[in-house]
Amino acid sequence: MDRNANVKNRIIEVTIELIEQYNGNLKDITARMIAAKANVGLGLINYHFGSKEKLITECVQRIIGKVVTEFQMTKQYETDKERLTTCASCVFDFLFEHSAISRVSILGDLQNYTNNCNSVLTQQGFSLSFKNDISQEDKSMFVFILTAAMQTAFLGSETVKQLLGYDFTKTEDRTAYIGKLVAILFEGMVQINE
Repeated sequence: MDRNANVKNRIIEVTIELIEQYNGNLKDITARMIAAKANVGLGLINYHFGSKEKLITECVQRIIGKVVTEFQMTKQYETDKERLTTCASCVFDFLFEHSAISRVSILGDLQNYTNNCNSVLTQQGFSLSFKNDISQEDKSMFVFILTAAMQTAFLGSETVKQLLGYDFTKTEDRTAYIGKLVAILFEGMVQINE
């Protein structure tokens, strides 16, 4: 690995450590703090990433990507609906339990929506919940809508509370929202295919 790649990787590793150390409170992390901990000049952050914000976005994408790829279900489920509801509930809880990181990830994806962004990786993870009940074509549409509805509800949680009555500070309301959302999507897919 060349020197520039080593410096860039060290900056990323240190930034991820700081994000985790500060529990996702990104406003508390400064470029000077990152440079000092990585033992590099402050200008190298801009040289390699363009800005602290772009560096943080890349690091958050890596953190979320790791969580998505490591998520595994160990319990056996009777139906795809049951399996997907559990998986989606876990992801939705993660969004609220790590709200600063999740917000950066979702907004970063919306600005640069690519095949390897966290939103698409989440959709691919949700697709693994389907074993029998839905065709491949419908599965892609289903997980796209599910992910978008979860992200919108997360980003606009105060408005969702006013419009739909779900208080996402409560685990039971998050679970109820996901259960209803998955049920509606399954019913819609069944009706379309009849």
